[in-house]
Amino acid sequence: MKLKTLSVAVLAAAALVACRGDQTETAADDVATAETAPAAVEAADTPAADDVVVTDAELAGNPFMQEWDTPFGVPPFAEISDDHFLPAFKKGVLELREEIAVIVDNPDAPTFENTILALETSGDLIVRVGRVFGPLAGTELNAKKRELQTVIYPLWTRESDKITLNDTLWQRVKTVYQQRDTLDLGEQEARLLELTHRDFVREGAALDAETKAKVAAINEELSGLTTRFAQNLLTATKAFTIEITDEADTAGLADVFKASIWDDEKKAWIITLDRSVYETFMTQSENRELREQAFNGYRNRASDGETDNGPLAIKIAQLRAERAALLGYDSHAQYVLEYNMARTPKGAEDFLLRVWRPGLERAKQERADMQAMVGDEFAIAGHDWWHYSEKVRAERYNLDVNELKPYFDLDAVTQGAFEMAERLFGITFTKIDAPTWNEVVTAYEVKEADGAHLGVFYFDMYARDSKRGGAWMNSFRGGSNIGGNSIRPVVTNNMNLTRPPEGEPTLLRFNEVETLFHEFGHGLHGVMTKIDYPTFSGVDGPRDYTEFPAQILEHWASQPMMLDMYAKHYETGEVIPGALVERMLDAANHNQGFRTTEFIAASLLDLRWHMLSAEEAAQITDAREFEKQVLTEYGLIEEIEPRYRSRYFSHVFAGGYSAGYYAYLWSEILDADGFNAFLEAEDIFDPTVAGRLKKWIYEAGGLMEADELYRNFRGSDPSIEPLLEGRGFDTATASDS
Repeated sequence: MKLKTLSVAVLAAAALVACRGDQTETAADDVATAETAPAAVEAADTPAADDVVVTDAELAGNPFMQEWDTPFGVPPFAEISDDHFLPAFKKGVLELREEIAVIVDNPDAPTFENTILALETSGDLIVRVGRVFGPLAGTELNAKKRELQTVIYPLWTRESDKITLNDTLWQRVKTVYQQRDTLDLGEQEARLLELTHRDFVREGAALDAETKAKVAAINEELSGLTTRFAQNLLTATKAFTIEITDEADTAGLADVFKASIWDDEKKAWIITLDRSVYETFMTQSENRELREQAFNGYRNRASDGETDNGPLAIKIAQLRAERAALLGYDSHAQYVLEYNMARTPKGAEDFLLRVWRPGLERAKQERADMQAMVGDEFAIAGHDWWHYSEKVRAERYNLDVNELKPYFDLDAVTQGAFEMAERLFGITFTKIDAPTWNEVVTAYEVKEADGAHLGVFYFDMYARDSKRGGAWMNSFRGGSNIGGNSIRPVVTNNMNLTRPPEGEPTLLRFNEVETLFHEFGHGLHGVMTKIDYPTFSGVDGPRDYTEFPAQILEHWASQPMMLDMYAKHYETGEVIPGALVERMLDAANHNQGFRTTEFIAASLLDLRWHMLSAEEAAQITDAREFEKQVLTEYGLIEEIEPRYRSRYFSHVFAGGYSAGYYAYLWSEILDADGFNAFLEAEDIFDPTVAGRLKKWIYEAGGLMEADELYRNFRGSDPSIEPLLEGRGFDTATASDS
């Protein structure tokens, strides 16, 4: 159903997580499922499901009720105020109810056109409003939008359940599905029917009335809990700062970084938990005491007082387990993974452990290397890892990350990504003057090689107080082509770079370059779609597949041919020297044990939370104790924290990655094996391989099951060996583990 795209991709801000799982910067928020469309903390002011009223006066002058006379029909952001969202959303609810009633009350026998297609084309207004509100809530959050979240999201949760749990509607869908072999449907129409039927079944449509009511109640409660979790985390993250007033305490910090965090009003250098700031500070600072303070601030977020997310994590896990049991599954993880490439919780866990064991051994060696550098002065602790790992890198590879940054200017890197897309796929990017939601945002028209319009691509690169952390991709409008009415996507890439002082360039660390290429891949997956139906258009597929189109593009970022195109010194224009590139590539797997271990620790923690049966989940009373028990069982060393502790694991407790955080690493099987196709062709822009990648991955959306799409591109199933080799792990050792 098209409406699924609202639940999954809009109402929790349609975020696709930033980076491949082994990178150290990741987003705090992700793609939502229906349950994660947040609800009210106090729901008293939320309209009841049968009490949605909006007047003509409330809709007067509302931009959502008008055609948008803007370039390519993008939202007129300056004309849309916060007061416009709720009236338009309510109107959308009422229109949606009327459209569903027409389907349900149709006296004619169910057909593809009067049931499946009618469902797919319903809800235009509610989707239009949600696709603007969700992304803006992620980048321009204020008190009013917070309040709107507590009304709009639970209202949508109830309306969505009313559709998928409507027995008459379900009977019509089931009837059409049972006739599928006699309908002579086209490939895309057959897929739409299959996915519509699947969605109804998985949402509980085939259950008895009493069980449906229980599922709906759980969905609504989860909706509220996930919002509280996300808002608690945002509040706790933004509340933490370290103000440095003594310049001696800035020892080790690069001048450009110091300039970017200087607060002229407070006359202090301000350290926040924004990932770009936190990571740079932990790497550069010579002040061990301040590093420990920042480290504890980061890992103890949302752990006490009014923002304590521990009880919420427990309750969310319990409700998910209870709902899974009602739907006929042993656990929430079994439910989630049913149509993922891993298929089962054990399949995901076994895969993780195959990489975990060599990763953990490597991490122990890295710890020993750092301890050897420190000597007997002190024992290496978690807050030392970033700093001394960088010192080991500098000594071992004669490489200082600050030596690289002058060659990675944001504008040049972006243009490099554009050139890569043109060489691979024949598409072009042209900067346009279009409405934006913030002065730092830039807009581009994307065209096919023949000049045909593909969509609009926005870039919102800088951190600000109103913006959540991390990096992600949004869609303000999806793509479709129903009845010859071609609608092209409007997508945006978001990062949280530290804005430099006025007149200075934005210079990136190389992992930020990789993140930009990653998010660009998500954006291309959204904008290049050739699928007619919104249900599986653009960024679609199981969680352990949807990172593949993003992660594969990271490989181009470090290719010497690509670096020659975009890695030029921001002052001199000199191409990055080959010797420096060689040192950078030699050091690529430095600290890989840490990166692998912290990521897999979080992935295993996610799985274990969601492998609980309803009875097991009911026994959990302390989130931290459960977490410690799980990580001790797997043998995590105390110097390494999981990438996310439970209380700030927004991916799984307020986003769409529950039982699916492992997906980044699983997708790395695909991206490593997939990029090998270009290496085998001895041309990173080989037109034949690129043509298959374009057709079967970027254009195909969810046209087929993920493994079929991959085989059509690659010609075979993926092999895990390129992943292990890419991380510098011994494949024989990993296989024997």
